[in-house]
Amino acid sequence: MIKEQKKIYKCWLDYSNISKNSIEWHYGNQVYVEEVLQSHLIIQSVIEELKQFYKEALQQELEIVTDSTKVNTKAYVQLVINEELELGTEGYCIEGNEQVLTLVGKDARGILYGVFALIARVKEKQPLVNQKISSVPKNALRMIDHWDNIDGSIERGYAGTSIFYKDQQILSNKERIKDYARLMASIGINSICINNVNVHYYETQLITEQYLFEVTRIAEIFRAYGIRLFLSINFAAPMQLAGLETADPLDEKVRKWWKEAAQKVYRFIPDFGGFLVKADSENRPGPFTYNRSHAEGANMLAEAVEEYGGIVIWRCFVYNCHVDWRDRKTDRARAAYDHFKGLDSQFKDNVILQIKNGPMDFQIREPLSPLFGGMKATNQMMEFQITQEYTGQQKHICFLVPMWKECLDFDTYAEGEETYVKDIISGKTFNNRLGGIAAVSNVGDSTCWCGNPLAAANLYGFGRLCWNPNLSAKEIATEWSHLTLGVDDEVTSKIVGILLDSRKAYEDYTVPLGIGWMVNVGHHYGPNIEGYEYSPWGTYHYADYKGIGVDRTVATGTGYAAQYLSPNREMYEKVETCPEELLLFFHHVGYDYKLKDGRTLLQYIYDIHFDGVEKVEEFIEIWKSLKDKIEEEYYTLVEKGLEVQHHDAMEWRDIVNTYFYRKTGVKDCKKRKIYE
Repeated sequence: MIKEQKKIYKCWLDYSNISKNSIEWHYGNQVYVEEVLQSHLIIQSVIEELKQFYKEALQQELEIVTDSTKVNTKAYVQLVINEELELGTEGYCIEGNEQVLTLVGKDARGILYGVFALIARVKEKQPLVNQKISSVPKNALRMIDHWDNIDGSIERGYAGTSIFYKDQQILSNKERIKDYARLMASIGINSICINNVNVHYYETQLITEQYLFEVTRIAEIFRAYGIRLFLSINFAAPMQLAGLETADPLDEKVRKWWKEAAQKVYRFIPDFGGFLVKADSENRPGPFTYNRSHAEGANMLAEAVEEYGGIVIWRCFVYNCHVDWRDRKTDRARAAYDHFKGLDSQFKDNVILQIKNGPMDFQIREPLSPLFGGMKATNQMMEFQITQEYTGQQKHICFLVPMWKECLDFDTYAEGEETYVKDIISGKTFNNRLGGIAAVSNVGDSTCWCGNPLAAANLYGFGRLCWNPNLSAKEIATEWSHLTLGVDDEVTSKIVGILLDSRKAYEDYTVPLGIGWMVNVGHHYGPNIEGYEYSPWGTYHYADYKGIGVDRTVATGTGYAAQYLSPNREMYEKVETCPEELLLFFHHVGYDYKLKDGRTLLQYIYDIHFDGVEKVEEFIEIWKSLKDKIEEEYYTLVEKGLEVQHHDAMEWRDIVNTYFYRKTGVKDCKKRKIYE
């Protein structure tokens, strides 16, 4: 814990921003909990949280009572674990009358999540007396993936350096890790992978005794907050660590080595979650080297951990990153489906396929991956990206919850109408044993955790969507604003407005209509229209003097549209029915093509980039109007970020519009400044 924590460090767990006079608290300062429960590690975290809340918010000293005869029956809180509670695992029920507030959990985690929900309700000034609030998570696995390296760097990290590592060592001071675990538990996260999926030399050794002693200490911290620790592994670890000549998943020596490695990890960490694997992707080793399938590779690892209750999370981000740009038929978007669809039902039941939300790579706008609904007999989970690799890198405000909602609410038609992605990944649709949602973390050691204070809304929003994907983006944004900045109608209205408009604004001034990319190579920040156009990465837009877009139709293109089930397949196949926000993802279209509003494609490109900049200018004015209502450090950090965003948005606008003007020679009909 940072001494004298700043408000921006506390994020949505700042209890000092509650006015005591505004709280209707009827339940005194006593909390009754059976003595036998006090020894439970998670319940100890619960009590610690309540002590902090009572002290900071209620200005009271919490009294824990274990003898029911000594309770002030006129006003108290009681915590109860009831395994017979008619709620799912990790669920809770809060019920209050005039004298007693009862929080019942299905298990200790349920109590933990219920306490955070109770505190949030108080902070949002919602009633408790004569109320009954029940909740159970819709997804069993609610996971954060860290792309942290042991040298302290973070791949695609924009909020400082790692909170876990520095100089090839695990940090000895783990107070901040505890603060982080608490923050994650408060939004229902129950699984965290602490190292990069691109597992390099030193990270490969995390499953050895060289690092396991310190990894165990992190797992102990997580355990107290109901979080299981996972590790990313190097598929070729037997070769690096044991000198084996192969990593062939069917080789008996290799299989034996992995079983022994898993046994060692579980000896240190009995509740270890399992392995996260990136294989045969972007030059990482994998089963393809040995002419084996991904099912054979994943099942080998699954066999090694299954006796301990462990799982293997196998990423489906597998594609050819050595494409000849001259080849118009090879389509990176097809890759995940082509690699994995034929393996349906071949994976062990403790394997989960982790599938990115879109077929490319976390762009601001992509269609949903057709693997969702395409595979019915395999555990699967969603992979989102909280860190803003392609969405402004936490310098720009870009609230991603609306995009994630679109993905979760997408109808695949896999079992007819209303076969939504959110029900597939939870396991509900196909009765799969495992499922959930993971996302790449946006956290680093910056004081506000996420680099930009408003970027914490994405972290908060991810956790809330994991718990309940039926929440709306507006509900989540409102919750976050209330818990972070207090319940002020003007502040809430304006902050929520900025957040809800920010994704569309970013899309407008960068890469609208589903075209994606157009960024600088490598670091992916800022405009570079042809940066990837002649690269081997398969990220092309095919702009020429006549038109732009990728033909992914069955009739004349790569055939990608056929990977969807009807009627989505037919919708995407035809330019007339393709949603305009994805027009250039599925079709190569002439600049004179008329959109539904009557504008030509080219004029739309000009207009929307000017519109995007104007929206950022609106954000700046709105933010300025809140100066006297926002804590100074918080205000200044966001203000500086908006200055950068405005500069960058103008750069995007001018470079994109100039590029297409030079390509076509067609001027803006509104005669705005476009550079020749």
